[in-house]
Amino acid sequence: MGNRRGEGVPDKLEVSESEQLLFGGPLRYDMGWNSHADAFLELNFRAMITRLPSLLTASFRLAWQADRRAARTVLAAEVGRGLTQAVSLLAVNSVLGRLIGGGALEDRLRGAVPALVVMASVMLVGALLRAASTYATGRLEPKVERVATERYLERAATVELSAIEDHAFHKLLDTAQYGATSARRMISYATRVVNAMISLIAAAGVLTVLHPALLPLLVTMTLPSAWSALTNARRRYESFHTWVQHARAGRLLGALLIEPEAAPEIRVHGVGPFLLRHFREMSETAEAEQARLARLAARTGLIAAAWTGLATAATYATLGGLLLAGAMALSVAGTAVIAIRTGSQSLATLVVEMNSLHEEALFVGDLQRLYVEAAERAIPVGGAALPDDPREIRFENVTFTYPGGAARPALDDVTLTVPLGKIVALVGENGSGKTTLVKLLAGLYAPDRGRILWDDVDAAGADRHLLAERVAMVAQDFKRWPFTARVNVAVGRSSVPLTDERVAGAVGEAGAEEVLADLPRGLDTLLARNFSGGHELSGGQWQRLGIARAAYRRGSILIVDEPTAALDARAELEVFEKIRALAGTGQTVILITHRLASVRHADLVHVLDQGRLVESGTPDELLATGGIYAELYSLQAEQFTAKVPAPKAG
Repeated sequence: MGNRRGEGVPDKLEVSESEQLLFGGPLRYDMGWNSHADAFLELNFRAMITRLPSLLTASFRLAWQADRRAARTVLAAEVGRGLTQAVSLLAVNSVLGRLIGGGALEDRLRGAVPALVVMASVMLVGALLRAASTYATGRLEPKVERVATERYLERAATVELSAIEDHAFHKLLDTAQYGATSARRMISYATRVVNAMISLIAAAGVLTVLHPALLPLLVTMTLPSAWSALTNARRRYESFHTWVQHARAGRLLGALLIEPEAAPEIRVHGVGPFLLRHFREMSETAEAEQARLARLAARTGLIAAAWTGLATAATYATLGGLLLAGAMALSVAGTAVIAIRTGSQSLATLVVEMNSLHEEALFVGDLQRLYVEAAERAIPVGGAALPDDPREIRFENVTFTYPGGAARPALDDVTLTVPLGKIVALVGENGSGKTTLVKLLAGLYAPDRGRILWDDVDAAGADRHLLAERVAMVAQDFKRWPFTARVNVAVGRSSVPLTDERVAGAVGEAGAEEVLADLPRGLDTLLARNFSGGHELSGGQWQRLGIARAAYRRGSILIVDEPTAALDARAELEVFEKIRALAGTGQTVILITHRLASVRHADLVHVLDQGRLVESGTPDELLATGGIYAELYSLQAEQFTAKVPAPKAG
């Protein structure tokens, strides 16, 4: 199939000033037809009819997984409602035949009573079935959305870190998040499709019996609305995918204006008008796309309306011709009019609801594709067991480059040893590869080349869950969870029962007692100022709580990345004393810091430069050799020993 573009989509994307300035270019995805053939963009009537059984099956499967009892109730009620409409139509035919037939008026009215009773009974049963369907659907829809959302979040939480950081996968996350809501709406659309199908079958059956020529005319009346609905659905879906990243950027600008972390700088630097101006421009760009869709939808609707009018006129002209020719009795013609109206309404409802069902299924399809791709990129389950008491972790010729990153590897042919039960410091300037190295050690990434060995076990084939169990990490930008202080500590190992004794022990090991003493409710203080009763910690207080979290985890390897970046000199000294105490219990400490005086008690120092290992040894050995470590150490020492020039006499 050729590379078709959606109607009205310009060949060249017009890039707004905001897109270019803030984000470096257009925030639109290429939605050329052939690049998304797997996204069910071929929305046409034949495709919709072909996929209808699978769509209904998918809807019922979602409902069945969420609530079997409610699913059975909805299905039975909708089938029953369709049958009552068929019986009602037959009863109408009987009533008209009695009333228009020959005989005394009293006899005709008396003869119509049984059919009228049937009609009243059928209407009552239909009302009861509608109520049952409404109740069951109301129970079912939120459960379907919850189940679909849980699966979405579960899949997203179990993929490799590289997938989360991958642009294409994150785009799939963006689009798939709407699949859960679409799955919920599919339930309502599916029930209405089933009801309309049965009603249509009943009306079509009556028309076929009355006169075969009426049935194709009925279909012709409804085809224009089908074409209109499908055409507009295709445009909306294609536009959604094209603009999803642009929409996320617009929401980002709005969120920044009310973000607590950005609030001080917004007010001091006057950033608010700047962000608001670009939010307005981004919104106006998106509004232009909506206006384009509305213009096309209006044009399509006018064409469909004209077509429908001609088909309707032809249908009633045919009916009139049959009456004039004596080929149809007046009572039968009356029933035919009702059947045509009922059938056309049912067919129109069926087309609209099928289109809506199909359109929502496109977004559920995004969700299904996320499930598949997330499974392919999930963290492997199982693997080789690690040694119970390993002596060392060895990096052998390890090279790693971030996907989509710079051409230069973050780690380049690194070979080094991390002896366990010791304090090992990683030193180097920014961008030297220190943080990347510990992420590989923790199993967050896999090397492009080389091996990481725990004694003789290659981490590439090891059980990743067991590997993570042994590691505790205090990253430089560790997550500050918007929960209570207790949870912020205990989230270090959420898989174990939360006990006061374990929390208190972790707080003590981190020296965070004073932090909790200053909180209004201690461990039960909510650490999120944007909630009622919430409280905010300083950077240094958060740093201590992060160390308490790592202590709570009790991993055999503690990775600490710039642990004292937000601490004063006294607090820094106390933290390093705590870290040395942890190492004294046999725990391995891998320390990343720019403050070289803090690593003087390390057992081993590895110095990295531009992704390569350049020096290894004890602090004293490295100072004696006069390499990069000694140079950096001297530069920092000079900052404290340099004399401050005396002020000039005025």
